[in-house]
Order: sequence, then C-alpha cells, then structure tokens
Amino acid sequence: MSDLSAVTILVPGKMNPDTLDTLKATFDVEHLAGRKLEDLSEERRQAIRGIAQMGQVPAAMIDALPNLELIANFGVGYDGVDTAHATKNGVVVTNTPEVLTEEVADITLALVLMTTRELGAAERHLREGKWESEGPYPLTQTTLRGRTAGIMGLGRIGLAIARRLEGFDVKIEYHNRSKRDDVAYPYHADLLSLAKSVDTLIVAAPGGASTEKAVNAEVLKALGSDGILVNIGRGTTVDEPALIEALENGTIRAAGLDVFEKEPHVPERLKALPNTVLLPHVGSASRHTRAEMGKLVVGNLVEWYSGRAPVTPVSESVEAGIARKG
Repeated sequence: MSDLSAVTILVPGKMNPDTLDTLKATFDVEHLAGRKLEDLSEERRQAIRGIAQMGQVPAAMIDALPNLELIANFGVGYDGVDTAHATKNGVVVTNTPEVLTEEVADITLALVLMTTRELGAAERHLREGKWESEGPYPLTQTTLRGRTAGIMGLGRIGLAIARRLEGFDVKIEYHNRSKRDDVAYPYHADLLSLAKSVDTLIVAAPGGASTEKAVNAEVLKALGSDGILVNIGRGTTVDEPALIEALENGTIRAAGLDVFEKEPHVPERLKALPNTVLLPHVGSASRHTRAEMGKLVVGNLVEWYSGRAPVTPVSESVEAGIARKG
C-alpha cells in the first residue's frame, strides 16, 4: 500500500466531525473552511489529489485542481457535484448509497404519519395548554386508512419506504425513469399520471436538471384536495412557489418536507402554513448513520489511492470507464 499520509485531500467547507478526524489521521488534509481556493497557494492546489465534501463542487473548482483524481461525496445525492465536467476530465465521483437508506425511509414514514394525523399541530395544542383550556384536539380529517401512496423514485430509498408503507396496508404505485421488473406495484410512465392515481405523493428522486420542478402546479392539482405531498429527495424537484399556492388555496391538503429549494432558507409563507410539517433536512442526521456515511467516504479514498477501484463510484464514472478496477 502506498503512503496515504502523503496524499493531499481537500475538504471544502463543513464536514462531519468524526469523518474529518479520520481523514486527518489517514491523509494530508487541507481543510478549507471558507471554500475559497484562492486562499491556497499554487503549490497546495497542485498537491491536491482528492476532495471529500458535503456541499458543492462546481466546474471551476475541478479546473483549479490540475491533479484531482477523485471526488468523494458525503451523501447519496451528488447533484451538487458537476459530475459531467468531472467525468470529462477523468475525475471519478463517488457517493454513499445504502448506508443511509433505512434512516431516510424512517423519517419519510414519520412525515407521512405527521401530515395525515396532524401530529405536530396536536403536540402544539397540548404544549400551549389548549387541551386543558379548550378541550381535545379536533378529529383529523385524514388517516392512512384507505390511502394510496405514489412514490417518485423507486430506488433503494423508495423501496425501503414502500416496504414500510406496506406494513400499514397502504397501496403503492410508482413513477421511475423506467419500469422495474422486480416489483408488482403499478407503474406510471409519467409523474402526472401517478399524481392523478394516488392521494399521497412521496418524492424520493434525486435532484438535477431531469427532475427540477417536476412537481409543478399541474401535478399538485392532479393530486387533489385530499392530497398530501412528502418530499425527502431534493428541494429542487418541487416548484416551491406553486406548492405554497396549492397549500394556501386548498389545492392539496398538506405537505411534509425535509428538503427545500434554497436550503437553509425556508420561505416565510411556507413556515406560516398550519398544514405543513417542516424538518431541517434531518433524513440521515443520526450520529450512527453519519458515521457510516463517513466510513464510506474514507473507504472510497483509501481504496482509490491504494491502487484499487473505489467502493461506490457513481454510475457516470462507471459508464465512462474511469473508475478503474484493481
């Protein structure tokens, strides 16, 4: 094995503390808290061979690091990385699939339950003393009984969500880029068709140009006045202004969101709505799962700079033939 302590890895911006400690113990780490490459000397930029990150890696950052070989993304979604530019320049991109699947699916189910049974509002009713002063919380208009969930993005996380919902006797339908041959759920070739057929739409799709604002005003209208939207994928998949209008006007009943278009900014109109459950992107945010994600980030870097294939290269790197095998 080569001397990994001589391999320089850039960590731009924030990083899970446990992961950062392991990286520093393994590699020569340049932690650039301000993410400004101009703060580095030309010599240090030349030395950088890898990036470990949980934010954005635009084309300009890739171009500024002439000896860059691999970008290890902390997260299953990697739309913040200009993967096309990386691939064009022979830079491998990896992500952290599988290890966060169950945690995110748990949070999804929590959002489904919170929105259908208004649990956040019911808790506030108790905490504000209204149970004692005004009586029981009003009966909820919705329930999981008899509902049909449509999952946009039936990948690893989508399947884990479906498995949980089956335990609640919720019917499942889905929309994917292509039909799966390993599930019996009804398939819809387009999102509008799915929205027309279900009353609970769960977004578990990745971000990027192909899904940007896919859940638009037309889709929300098709979901209907009893409809509930849950998004744990990427905030960019939903037309946020259209969603706010739909929630204000009763076009749909409620929404449970863990992701937003311009995080950490959440529109005041959205926060003011009583028919929303809003979480600060906590889908995978447990110490256990973040530690597992970090191990995979480090593992990808260790394997690559030891002359072997990375553990979890993204499909673009595999298809381009740049994720070399040992």
